[in-house]
Amino acid sequence: MNALNVYGEPLMACCTDPMTGYFRDGFCRTMPQDTGTHVVCAQVTESFLAYTKLRGNDLSTPIPQWQFPGLRPGDKWCLCISRWLEAEKAGVAPKIDLKATHIKALEFTSLELLESYAL
Repeated sequence: MNALNVYGEPLMACCTDPMTGYFRDGFCRTMPQDTGTHVVCAQVTESFLAYTKLRGNDLSTPIPQWQFPGLRPGDKWCLCISRWLEAEKAGVAPKIDLKATHIKALEFTSLELLESYAL
């Protein structure tokens, strides 16, 4: 796999229950076809879930046909960097697990900003 986190170290798993990641392998890895760039390992909150639902991405409602249980506050999930940055500007960004956040996040924001939201 050889993916790195924002510290240049081996990427740690974000969550396997529920199974997250673009590849649904528990890791916030990406590839060019991942137009959302799902690289931020976040611990979702009620305020973030409400915000993202209003923005058209309902992460709290189960979708059984996709084996998606729906997220609850406290769950970890690989978020799109753009949605996380939107939420940060709106004051509802969830905390993140930096060891499980892909180094590609640094192409969109600073390590300092990410560290200010560290779990």
